[in-house]
Amino acid sequence: MFLSVATILGESARKHPDRVAVVDSGTRTGYRELWAGALRCAGALRASGVRPGDRVAVLLPNSADFLYAYYGVLAAGAAVVPVHGLLVAEEVAYVLRHSGSVALISDGPMWPVAEEAARAAGVRAVRGVPTGDAPLPAPEPAAPEDTAVILYTSGTTGRPKGALLTHLNIVMNATVVAHDLLRLDVDDVVLGCLPLFHTYGQSCAMNATLRAGATLVLMSRFSGAGALELLAAEGVSIFMGVPTMYHALVEAAAQDPGARDGTTLRAAVSGGAALPVAVLERFEETFSTQILEGYGLTETAPVASFNQPELGRRAGTVGHPIWGVETGVADAAVEDAVVLLPDGEVGEVVVRGHNVFAGYLDDPAATAAAVVDGWFRTGDLGVLDEDGFLSIVDRKKDLVIRGGFNIYPREVEEVLVRHPAVSEVAVIGVPDEARGEEICAVVVLRAGAEAVTEEELIGWSRERLGRHKYPRIVRFTGSLPLGPTGKILKRALTAPSSS
Repeated sequence: MFLSVATILGESARKHPDRVAVVDSGTRTGYRELWAGALRCAGALRASGVRPGDRVAVLLPNSADFLYAYYGVLAAGAAVVPVHGLLVAEEVAYVLRHSGSVALISDGPMWPVAEEAARAAGVRAVRGVPTGDAPLPAPEPAAPEDTAVILYTSGTTGRPKGALLTHLNIVMNATVVAHDLLRLDVDDVVLGCLPLFHTYGQSCAMNATLRAGATLVLMSRFSGAGALELLAAEGVSIFMGVPTMYHALVEAAAQDPGARDGTTLRAAVSGGAALPVAVLERFEETFSTQILEGYGLTETAPVASFNQPELGRRAGTVGHPIWGVETGVADAAVEDAVVLLPDGEVGEVVVRGHNVFAGYLDDPAATAAAVVDGWFRTGDLGVLDEDGFLSIVDRKKDLVIRGGFNIYPREVEEVLVRHPAVSEVAVIGVPDEARGEEICAVVVLRAGAEAVTEEELIGWSRERLGRHKYPRIVRFTGSLPLGPTGKILKRALTAPSSS
């Protein structure tokens, strides 16, 4: 059996050659043209010496060029190594060396970093998407278990690890997202504001959209006002984002209420981090549509669980496992086996199915620790209710242990974000001699809100949370540090220890 991620684009080009595949800064590219460009890229790569099984890195912004390079590399039979767009040259060089990439495709503002990194790693740098007069006649066949993409994790516990995603992982996830979860068709328009080098933007926005023959509208850099404008101008029907993007859209609509009048969203998807219920409610009221929250990781290609309309939706949860996938909650204290817990008990979320990756590149120890008894251990804490809805409580590493009590930051954040003066909040643990850790809330106030003090927010929380849960420390900041996908970087937050 042969299966290639390249056929996601190739089959849609065969069925819908004249439909618009991608909109990039107003330029519309049809499926026939996009596929022809990918095959020219593949032909140029093969002519330059790239062979099936090789690895080719791609460092490009959200643009049509990313699609040409991505599907071109796959059509040539090589594996794609998408490179994080905010890395410095030394970090890019590490990815090139570790992945064994034979070439790096880059251009635009990312080119200087790419050129320096490629030189340091001894890898050939290609400026612009390679093209030529001899396109590859057909995509190179691939087995389902062959590596299609190597995605590097954020590396919060050391050097980034290369997650090996197979053709089966990616094709199945894109198919399930397109057909089972969102029921995309050729008339849908999806806003591609998530970075394409990231698994969420790459699989859910790009691959799923093209799998359905729909249209992907790209944003090179996200802003609430810019996204609001594109929603109306392009007739976007599906929005995919992370919680901070939802917050930005609500704020942009509040600043310019008339801008949302032309929007035609039929659904919105949230992932990447837990979406505060208060933000969900504000967005749904503002845009008169439904948010479907899902859950996944790089290692699960990425979607594992989703609020599926036919199974019901429950705000504050990530729904049920997707087709062909199982999720469970296991005893987090048992590391060498997966011991599933009964419903209602908090434990580590585990996943198994067609979406689970093939392991970490050249790291058998990390792979063995991550995949136990056939289950992928996510590192996230969750709980299943009696109806099978999964709720993500927090990351294991974000757990705050105060005086022997486990405090889940998300629970505290959900309460604080409902205060009328609070726009965003991140709860962290800070060292405390008496209790081990103390709870600190880092707060961004809403524009135009009345002044509020630390004491007032502590009092607000104390009335709504158990005595061991409410924050004793509140810090105010103008903004929270964000990663490239808009996730809050809690590790970048620092706070003074309590006295």
